[in-house]
Amino acid sequence: METNKTHKQVFWFTIINYVGAAIGVISTVFIYPYDKEFLGIVRYVDSIAQMLFPVMVFGGAQALIHFYPSLTEQNKSQLFKYGIITVLGVSLAILALILFGKTFVDWENYKYLFYAFPLAFSLAFVELFRRQATNIEKLEIPTLYEKIIPKVTLPIIFLLLICEHLNRISGLVAFIGSYFILLFLMAMYVFRHFRLHSGYNFKSLFREVSKKEYYKYSFYSFLGSFGSLLAFRIDAFMIPEFLSFEANGTFNIGVALATSLAIPALGMFTIYAPKISAYLKNDGIIELGKKYIETAKLLFFIGAILYTSVVLGIDSFFKMLPTYDKLVDSIPIIMLLGFNVLFNMSTGFNSEIISYSRYYKFNIIAIFLLSTLNICLNLFFLTQTNLGIIGVAYASLIAMISFNCFKLIFIYKKFGILPFDKNYLKLIGMVGLVFFVCYLLPENTNTILNLFLKVGINASVIIFITYKMKWVYSLNYWVDTFIKPDKQ
Repeated sequence: METNKTHKQVFWFTIINYVGAAIGVISTVFIYPYDKEFLGIVRYVDSIAQMLFPVMVFGGAQALIHFYPSLTEQNKSQLFKYGIITVLGVSLAILALILFGKTFVDWENYKYLFYAFPLAFSLAFVELFRRQATNIEKLEIPTLYEKIIPKVTLPIIFLLLICEHLNRISGLVAFIGSYFILLFLMAMYVFRHFRLHSGYNFKSLFREVSKKEYYKYSFYSFLGSFGSLLAFRIDAFMIPEFLSFEANGTFNIGVALATSLAIPALGMFTIYAPKISAYLKNDGIIELGKKYIETAKLLFFIGAILYTSVVLGIDSFFKMLPTYDKLVDSIPIIMLLGFNVLFNMSTGFNSEIISYSRYYKFNIIAIFLLSTLNICLNLFFLTQTNLGIIGVAYASLIAMISFNCFKLIFIYKKFGILPFDKNYLKLIGMVGLVFFVCYLLPENTNTILNLFLKVGINASVIIFITYKMKWVYSLNYWVDTFIKPDKQ
C-alpha cells in the first residue's frame, strides 16, 4: 500500500493546488466577469503560448522523467542540463521565425504572438524545472509557486484594470511578467537542492543513453505534448476567431471552474510519474495494476463528490452572488466540462502508463485522433449550429470520452490491466443512486438552505457509505489516522 511519505506528498500537493484553485474560483466569480473581453484576450494569448512551449521543450521534460531512474548521478545532472540547452536553442529559432513571419503573414491577431512568445518561454522552463523537482522529490514548494503566483497576479491586474490604473496592454505585460517571477523562484529552489556539474560535454550521458533513443523518445513525446495541448487548448484559440473575445471569456469562466475539479488528479499523476516509470522498467506490472485501480478509484471518489456537489448547488450558489447575470451563461459549460473532468479522473493515470512504456509512440496516434476529432467537432458546432460556446463544450466532451476509452482499450490489450474492480463498480453505482435521490429532493425557497441541504446530504452520505464499505483505501487511511493517530 502507499507509504506515509507518498500520502503526505499527495496531501500537501493537493492542499496547495486547492489553495490556488480557491483563489482562482473567487476571482472567477467575483472579479473576472467584470471584463470578459480582457479575460478572453488573456486566455487567447495563453492558448497560443501553451501550443508554443511544447515545441521549445521538445520532449526534454518527459525525457527527464523517462531516462532519469536508470542514470548515474553525474549523468542525471547532464540530462537536466541538456534539457536546459534544448529549450534555449529551440526558443531562439522560434523567435527568429516569428520575427521573419511578420513580414509575410496577413493575420489580424498576429500581434498576440509577440506576447505569447515570452509567456511560452517561461512556461517551457517552468515545465522543465517542475519535472526535475519531481525527480528529486521536492515538489511542494515549486507547486506552491506555480499554483499561487499566477492565480494572485491575474486578479490584481484585473482590479487595477477595472480601477483604470492599467490599460489592457500593460495588464497583459504584467501577466507575462508574473511567469518570469515564477520561473526565477522555481529555478532558485531547484538549484538549491540539485547542483549541476560543470562542463558541457555530454559524451558520458550518451554513452549511457543512446542518443538515437533519446531523440526518438523526445520527438514522440513532443508530438504527444503538442498534440495534447493543441487538442485541449484549441477551444480558447478558435472561439475568438469564430465568435468574440467576450465569448471566449464566458467559456473560460466555465473552464476555470470545471477544471478545478481535476486538482487531485494533477497531484496524483505528477507524484506517481517516476513510480510508474520505475514499475514499467522493472516489469512490475502486477503492482502497477494495483496502483492503477487504487488511484483511479480514489480520484473518482473525490471527483464524484465535487462534481455532484456542483450540479446540485451551482445555480443556488451563483444566485447568492452579485455577478449572477454575468455567470449564468457559464453554467452549461461547467456541467459539460465538469463531467469531462470526472470521466478523465475516473480512468486513472492511463496517459502516464503509455508515455513511460515502450509503447509511447501510441500516444501520437491517440493524440492525433483526439486533435482531429476535437477540431472537426469544434468546426461543426461553430459553423453548422447555433449552439455557440455550448457546442464547443459538447465537442470537448465527445472527443475526450472517446480519447480515454481508446487508451483504456490499448492498455488492456498490451498490459492486461484496467483501472476497475468490483468495488469500483459498486462505488459508481452508489454515487449515482445517492446523487439521483438528492437531485429529486424538493427545491427550498431559501437559496442558502437549498444549497447546503442538497450538497451536504449528497457529500455526507457518499463519504459515510464509502468509508463503512472500505471501498477507497486512502479515505480509510486518513480518517483512521485522524481518529486513532496512535495506531498509525
